[in-house]
Amino acid sequence: MRAVGSIWPATLAATAAILVGIGLARFSYTPLIPALVTAQWFSPADAAYLGAANLAGYLVGAMFTARATARMNAAHVLRAMMLVVAVSFFASAFPLSFAWFFLWRFAAGVAGAALMVLAAPTALRVVPPERQGFASGIVFMGVGIGIAASGTLVPLLVRQGLVAAWCGLGALVLALTIAAWGGWPREAAAAQALPHARKASLGPALVALFIAYALNAAGLVPHMVFLVDFIARGLGQGLDAGARYWVLFGVAAMAGPVMLGRLADRIGFARCVRMAYALQAAMIVLPALVSSTLALVLSCLVVGAYVPAITMLVLGRIRELVPQDASLRKAAWSVATVAFALGQAAGAYGFSFLFAHQGSYALLYALGGAALALSLAIDAVVARR
Repeated sequence: MRAVGSIWPATLAATAAILVGIGLARFSYTPLIPALVTAQWFSPADAAYLGAANLAGYLVGAMFTARATARMNAAHVLRAMMLVVAVSFFASAFPLSFAWFFLWRFAAGVAGAALMVLAAPTALRVVPPERQGFASGIVFMGVGIGIAASGTLVPLLVRQGLVAAWCGLGALVLALTIAAWGGWPREAAAAQALPHARKASLGPALVALFIAYALNAAGLVPHMVFLVDFIARGLGQGLDAGARYWVLFGVAAMAGPVMLGRLADRIGFARCVRMAYALQAAMIVLPALVSSTLALVLSCLVVGAYVPAITMLVLGRIRELVPQDASLRKAAWSVATVAFALGQAAGAYGFSFLFAHQGSYALLYALGGAALALSLAIDAVVARR
């Protein structure tokens, strides 16, 4: 049955869900890392591993959400997952143990994946086809809004203590959950189970896209997990300076999906994806080479814009490669989502391990840039063939 309801409430509810599941559940932890280390809640290595726990949860959620929720009402699942994120923040106000924190960071990652998989498709059921691109841009702006909000709020909340910071973020998530509660389309159809990749014929261009997309995800980890800590402690500029760069990163993430979506409409998604790999490779490695204000600003702007936009660009590229077969597109997007989550989780744990043993931020950014350079090389080889 076709979902019914107003376009804007559904679109804004999905924006709130992405804001909660990705913008806050994942990215608000980044500016908290220096405070957790300074307050001696965790060692630098443990704090990094806890950041990776969220990405591991995202991987698990990405792998199982579609099938696990196939017979459930999507709106009910979305509400429940937003509540899980709120509870995870409140639970993190109690520094009981590393395992306790790991559990709740992992749970927030699972919930974030569920919100990413379900929110936009549920909302877009009531959006006319000619307006879905614009609506999608609004929805994915939630990532940037969450990053900017966390960069603004976390330094203010941390001044009142880490307990206040966690509880303040939990209250914000709870408020967003309540605001989005009635916005989901009524009688929304349950999420359709995605066909298994092996049932579809995925060509070499799609397989290459999945591999490059996974490498892209791994290459983003130094910015997504270590950026604020690198500026605050690595460069000795303090948490407030790190948070200001994080806000800049978030502002770029808000503008990125809309700007790059319009560019893709003009020059095609294939060129935009290739350009994304090239620019990200240069801007991710830049902090390893130059730590000037200008270099950090450029790096934050470019990488921040692509953090949410690369998902939209890859989805558009899949539509270019599979213009007719809807079932194959679903299978391809399912594999791409898992590939991205796998790349993030592997990158997070790999970089956390390296940081724990080497303590070098420059090494992390150099390897992140190398991952994007490899994505570009794979894309170039496939394009020539």
